[in-house]
Amino acid sequence: MSSALDEDTRATLDAGRETAGAMLRAAQKDLQKVFIFFLIGFLGTFYALRLYVWDFLKRVTRAQMSAGVSGDVSIIAQTPFDVILLQAKIGLVVGVVLALPVFLYFSRDALVERGLWPSSPVPVWQLVLIFLGMVTLFVLGVAYGYFVFFPFTFAFLAQNAIAAGFSPTYSIVKWAQFIFLLTASFGLASQLPLAMTGLSYAEIVPYETFRDKWRHAAVGVFAVGALFTPPDPFTQIMWAIPVLALYGVSLYLAKIVTTARRGSEKMDVAASVRAHWNVIAGVGVVGALLVYAFFERGGVGYVNDGLAAIGSDYVILAPSSTALLGGYVLLAGVAAAIVAVGYFVYHDLDDLAVVEAGVGDPSKIDLADLDADGVRAAPPEVFGALSEDEAMAAAGDALDAGERAKAQAIIDRFDEDGDSGGDGTDGAAAPAESEAATAAESGGSIGDRFSRASSTFFDEFGDDEESGGDSDAADGDESEFEGYYTDIAFILDSITSRAFRIVGLFMLVLAGTFGWLYTGGIKRVYEDFLSRLPAQVTPEEVLNVVALHPMEALVFEVKFSTIVAGIVTAPVLAYYAWPALRERNIIRQRQRAVFLWTGALAAGLIGGFALGYSTIAPGIISWLVNDAVQANMVIAYRITNFFWLIFFTTAGIGILADVPILMILLNSAGVSYRSMRGRWREVTVGVLAFAALFTPADVLTMFLVTIPLMAAYGIGLGVLFVVTLGGRRDLAPPRSVDA
Repeated sequence: MSSALDEDTRATLDAGRETAGAMLRAAQKDLQKVFIFFLIGFLGTFYALRLYVWDFLKRVTRAQMSAGVSGDVSIIAQTPFDVILLQAKIGLVVGVVLALPVFLYFSRDALVERGLWPSSPVPVWQLVLIFLGMVTLFVLGVAYGYFVFFPFTFAFLAQNAIAAGFSPTYSIVKWAQFIFLLTASFGLASQLPLAMTGLSYAEIVPYETFRDKWRHAAVGVFAVGALFTPPDPFTQIMWAIPVLALYGVSLYLAKIVTTARRGSEKMDVAASVRAHWNVIAGVGVVGALLVYAFFERGGVGYVNDGLAAIGSDYVILAPSSTALLGGYVLLAGVAAAIVAVGYFVYHDLDDLAVVEAGVGDPSKIDLADLDADGVRAAPPEVFGALSEDEAMAAAGDALDAGERAKAQAIIDRFDEDGDSGGDGTDGAAAPAESEAATAAESGGSIGDRFSRASSTFFDEFGDDEESGGDSDAADGDESEFEGYYTDIAFILDSITSRAFRIVGLFMLVLAGTFGWLYTGGIKRVYEDFLSRLPAQVTPEEVLNVVALHPMEALVFEVKFSTIVAGIVTAPVLAYYAWPALRERNIIRQRQRAVFLWTGALAAGLIGGFALGYSTIAPGIISWLVNDAVQANMVIAYRITNFFWLIFFTTAGIGILADVPILMILLNSAGVSYRSMRGRWREVTVGVLAFAALFTPADVLTMFLVTIPLMAAYGIGLGVLFVVTLGGRRDLAPPRSVDA
């Protein structure tokens, strides 16, 4: 095993084992204390779940459900050990999290010896403030999840399952995993203000990066929301909107701390207070009066009514005495005044930075704050202070933001003023001349080189003439993999100008199919299919379909809609890609042959679907439940398993029938029998990838899909062997000889 690792890797592993052993030896005499903390976390969590948490989570789940929906929702244990094992797993995690800091503290001597312990300790009060900030933000994020997000989401998911004719019978394991995963996502997302301000203050990630890349952050938030939340727009928006608002607040806080750090030497709190003392005092008085009015005008009652409306048992209490009320009012006034002082200190620093950068030193102007016209109007000193790399980076940022005109303006101004800018001294002129000479030797100005470097990027979205490669050269010079890559790239380039239509059709079909299923289509299909089963197999007596996971019905609807959209979009995609396929010698027929292909494949798909839906699927399901009927058992199928079984035995029959048909069509288009026989490995990998994406997430189902498809592929090869006389006479021989 060690021989398979390089020397650096072995050294790293050895150092890690040595450090771990040293930590254990250093903390050996205190391991009992570490274990006590672990035990407290484990047992405390175990009994808290048993006595309080499960009931609380059930109340949260049903908080926004109507009485009828709430009565149909049940949470079950699939095995006798589900509950106790789940409590033990959660307790183990909490115990380890609680004991780990204690272990690190007691093993700090070993870390100090190896230089892994901070050499300059952070003051305790700063650590306490950071910890309190983290806890406060975490609590706020989790509170939003439990009092706003979860009640509405569970009500929506349960109503969707019931409307489709299924029973929302959640497995306690899957239900708890869903809740805890989203709890962690809200808790981590709530740390955004602390993380962004800390990174900006330390200049690890400058504030300007967070500011300029906000579009990327928005896309990232929705991408993460798609992973954590149900696949419907409503719940994704409920998750993403608060996080985006939090990003905006965090961005402003990052700007405040960055400005304060950069202007710390010029910060004058006393001067700011003297200049704005009247406004600060007024803000403090207003804050105190608002708190007084809240308690005296029934604010406590309104808040308690709101908490009760969302299903919370918590209440806030009014001050029990005049002295306590006065204390609250005084604290509110002081807090408001402190906030006002912070605002004016920051405001004065920001104004000072603007004056110094914009008036005293034009070279400090930030190009990111300017548009294309502002770049053209900027003073020459701005570009005289830039290096070529900085100018290219600024232009690249403008391209990323979709501002092509601004990017070109930056390059033009740098070519115009960059070489001649600066202070005009001889020492500055020499590097400029050298840089200009270098630019000339390399093929022109930076603008010329930038235009050439970015032409591919711009032309990719235009209608410029395509420059396809020579297939004969590919046969001679490229490896097999490079040939595949060249063909695929050429075909993708050919449909780039039609991508909007293709994607638009795909999304339209996906949305339409999902909307039909969501508004009752899946229920109508389910009821019609049950009517085709034998009379002894009725949903009331034997066959039930349940949702073990809150998102199970929605996930199936999305996957099924994606498959339908892909099938409908495939002919359009083939139509637009056909000329490129023909040019690369992959097919020989003309573009109108797409209609023949579509008709043949649609006929096979519809015929197989009709046969499966009317005969094969009901027969298979009746045979599967026969033993349960004989033993007087009740079967509860999961939505995912039941409907994928129906899909595989209906539409799956049509897809299997289409495989030999497609192979015959490909042979008539110029793909040889020998080529299809020699590429069976690539086909197998593609089928496995398809099965992994569009079937239930387990290995068994993936192979149950792959094996019949590959068997159909084998049948297609057999048919082609007969039709083509063993490959000696293809239906349409390709123009180039196969390798």
